[in-house]
Amino acid sequence: MTLLAASLGLAPQPHALMMLPFGALLLCIACCPLLAPTFWEHHYPKVSLGLGTISLAYYLLVLHAPGRIGHVAQEYVSFIIFIGALFVVASGVHLRTSGEATPVINVLFLGMGAVLANLLGTTGASMLLIRPWIRMNKYRYTSLHTVFFIFLISNVGGCLTPIGDPPLFLGFLKGIPFFWITSRCFPAWIVACSLLLAAFYVLDRRNFRRAPDTIRELQTASETFRIEGRCNFIFLGIILAAVILTPPSLIGVREAILVAAAFTSYRLTSPAIYGANHFTFGPIKEVAWLFAGIFATMVPVLDYLALHAGSLGLTHPLQFYWCTGALSSLLDNAPTYLAFLAVAFGIKGRSVDDPVQLLGFLDQHALFVTAVSLGAVFFGAMTYIGNGPNLMVKSICDHAGVRTPSFFAYILRYSAPILLPVFAFVGWIILGR
Repeated sequence: MTLLAASLGLAPQPHALMMLPFGALLLCIACCPLLAPTFWEHHYPKVSLGLGTISLAYYLLVLHAPGRIGHVAQEYVSFIIFIGALFVVASGVHLRTSGEATPVINVLFLGMGAVLANLLGTTGASMLLIRPWIRMNKYRYTSLHTVFFIFLISNVGGCLTPIGDPPLFLGFLKGIPFFWITSRCFPAWIVACSLLLAAFYVLDRRNFRRAPDTIRELQTASETFRIEGRCNFIFLGIILAAVILTPPSLIGVREAILVAAAFTSYRLTSPAIYGANHFTFGPIKEVAWLFAGIFATMVPVLDYLALHAGSLGLTHPLQFYWCTGALSSLLDNAPTYLAFLAVAFGIKGRSVDDPVQLLGFLDQHALFVTAVSLGAVFFGAMTYIGNGPNLMVKSICDHAGVRTPSFFAYILRYSAPILLPVFAFVGWIILGR
C-alpha cells in the first residue's frame, strides 16, 4: 500500500470497474434532464440510490469494509445537515436591494459576495445572496447570472480562509495556520476574481443594453433597500461557530447544534419572509437525494485513486494544481484535497499527519500546498457537482423559474471557455516558476 493510502487509512482496494457507477450517475445527471425530463423529475432519487447501492453492496459484501462505508455515511450526514441548516437559516433573511441592477452594481455585488464567502463559507454566502441576486436582476436574468454567481461566490471567492471552503478547513484541522492560506492564496484570489469580474462586466453590459428602458424603470422604481429576518444572522453565527470550534472528537455535537439552530430559526422566522423568498424544501431535497448517490459511488473512485496516485509521477506544483483541479471538478473537493496533499508530502518523504513535519513542509515547499489548495477550491466551479453549493444554487434558480444552463451547456458555454483560460493564467503566474 502506498504512503498516500496509509495516510488516508484506506485499506479497501476496489477494482477499477467499480468506478463505473459514478460515471453512470454523472451521465444521468448530465443527460436525463435533457433527454428524459419527465422520467428524471419523478425517478431521480431511485436512480441515485440505485447506483449508490451497487457501490455500498460491493464494499459490504465483497471487500468486507463496513468501516469505510460508515465513515462515508457520517460525512454525508454531516454535509447534508450543514448545507441544510444554512439553507433554512439563510432563507429566513429577505434582502431587498434598491435601484437599478446596472453592470457596475452587479460587479460590486459579486465582488462583495466573493469577500463574504471567506467569512460565511461559500455555502453560507451562496444561500444568503442567491435570492437577492435573482430579484435584483429579475427583468433581465439569464444563464450568465447563475453561472458567474457560482463561479465567484460559490467557489473561487472562498479560497482565503479555512472557513471559505471545506478543503481548506480540513487543512486547518491538520495544522495549517489559519492566516497562512490567506497570505499564500491572496495573489491568486485577486487575479482570478478580477479577471472573472471583468469578463462578467463585459457580458452583462451587453445584456443590460438589450433591456428596454421602460421595463427597467417599471421593475425598479418602487424598490427600497430593506433587510428582514435580521435575527437569523445570529443563527448563521451559531452555525459557523459550531463548525469552526467544535472538536472533531465530539461526534454528533456539531450536527445537533446545527439542527437546533435551523429548527429554532424556522420556528421564529415569519412565514411572510419565507413567502417573499418563495421558500420551499424542494432544493434541499433534490440535493440530498443526488448527493446520497454521489457520496456512495465516489468511494471506489477515491480509494482507487488514493492507492495509485503515487505512480502519477507528480513533481511540480503546477502538476498538483491541475490534477487536484481536474478531480475536484467531478469529485468532492475535500477528499481530493487530502489525497493530493498527502501525495505532495509523500514525494518529499514527509507525513501530513505529523505536525512538526507539516510546519517544516510549509516553510520549504509552500508552493505545493498552495497549488493543492487553489486546485481544490477553484476547479469546483467547473461543473455543477464540483462543489456542494453549485447544485443548490442551480436548484434554487430552477425553483424560482429563472434560466440556468444544462449540465453540458454550463461546461461548454461557460466554464471551459471562461474558467480554464483564467485558471491557466493564474497557475502560470503563481505556480509556473
